[in-house]
Amino acid sequence: MRQLQELRHEFVEFIPDTLESGVLYISIPYATTTHLCACGCRNEVVNPLAPHGWQMTFDGRSVSLSPSVGNWSFDCESHYWIRRGRVDWAGAMERDRIDAGRARRRMDIDRDLSGTTDETPKGLKAGWAQRMGAFFRRK
Repeated sequence: MRQLQELRHEFVEFIPDTLESGVLYISIPYATTTHLCACGCRNEVVNPLAPHGWQMTFDGRSVSLSPSVGNWSFDCESHYWIRRGRVDWAGAMERDRIDAGRARRRMDIDRDLSGTTDETPKGLKAGWAQRMGAFFRRK
């Protein structure tokens, strides 16, 4: 399998039934992006665009996705960033860091949906924004 170094973007209304390797399909009406895994395994990667999902930036020439793409449920467990159409490969992550990141994301979603401002549970490292929010709430 050959790792990709870049993805070209294609804006579509509907994601095609057959995906082409090296293409990041972006559906604005359905707020989602899809591509074949950049490691070459040909698994389909779906990244929903949402406040607590992925965010896409289009600068008029290229596309970036944030946060990184971590395919932890695939055998390849590939991990990479898509920045200005380039695939920037990231190192492997330990399972406890993956689980902590997922837990933090679920907590953020639950907090926003419920309207609460609970602190980060013990064992999870609070992100920069959470620490700053907690600091100012104490004042």
